[in-house]
Amino acid sequence: MSVPHRAPSTLLNSRRSPLLVFAGQSNRPLAQAICDHLGVPLGHSTTEKFSNDNIIVHYEESLREGDVFIVQTFSTPVSDSIMELMLMIDAAKSASAGRVTAVIPYYSYARSDKKDSPRISIAGRLIADLLQEAGADRILTMTLHAPQVHGFFKVPVDHLSADVVLADHFKRSVPDAHTGVVLAPDAGSIKRASQIARRLDSGLAMIDKERLSDTEVRPRALIGDVEGKTVFIVDDEISTAGSLVETVNIARSMGAKDVYVAVTHGVYTGPAIQRIAALDVTQVASTNTVLVPQSKLDGSNGRLAVLDVAPLFADAITNIHTGASVSTLFT
Repeated sequence: MSVPHRAPSTLLNSRRSPLLVFAGQSNRPLAQAICDHLGVPLGHSTTEKFSNDNIIVHYEESLREGDVFIVQTFSTPVSDSIMELMLMIDAAKSASAGRVTAVIPYYSYARSDKKDSPRISIAGRLIADLLQEAGADRILTMTLHAPQVHGFFKVPVDHLSADVVLADHFKRSVPDAHTGVVLAPDAGSIKRASQIARRLDSGLAMIDKERLSDTEVRPRALIGDVEGKTVFIVDDEISTAGSLVETVNIARSMGAKDVYVAVTHGVYTGPAIQRIAALDVTQVASTNTVLVPQSKLDGSNGRLAVLDVAPLFADAITNIHTGASVSTLFT
């Protein structure tokens, strides 16, 4: 008896697990935007907190043999976000999910990547261990503060970059962006700044800083020329905006004409919004890896903008689900 021939792609499609996307409570708008780009519904799940602060997660649909992606960013309250994600991963594995990918747009504990003072935990590694112990088969994240955190995981990690989104934003904001200068606020940001400068075909500069103590850093010099030019400041995140204020002030003192700021993660804690509202910049933009509430947008004196990275995450999820290369998204 002859067996009809089927193309390899047809066989693959017939065997592929269903794509299922769920979200924790930290950034559901981003998860919904990702699903809109994927053309799939956001999965139904509920999270409840009891009076004793314990959390319970319940999926309201079947996950059996599904290719499950759980979107959860590590934003305030960070500990609740991490605990909810671990419970969602564990519940998905218990529900016989075929594979579980933790989609963590902002991995806040990436800042804790080394033992730089006595008797502390390397929390970036600890959280990686906990996520794997909960059952995560894969991690998808964006712009880790310390790229070496990638190596803390024993499961595959897809590390996305927002460079193309930031560069395109600068091009839209300043038609002659190629005449400007991309400014790295410190040596650790020079690689990212250099990549964006290449995309803009612009100049490059850097602020040299000296460390006075474990917690205090002082700007020492600006390497490069910004006088009379539009300056694009890029970094991985803004927290209290203290470093941003220093960087902008140095650029202005060296004769910068206009200053634009763009970062991947807009955390905006403590006095950040007040500092940005008073800052001598044209605009401060961040992506939607962290949910920026309307109250912060309103309090920024019109200076805050939010850039969308949902298409990047949707493309990455599609490639992971189909077995295609994720690295092609960077070219």
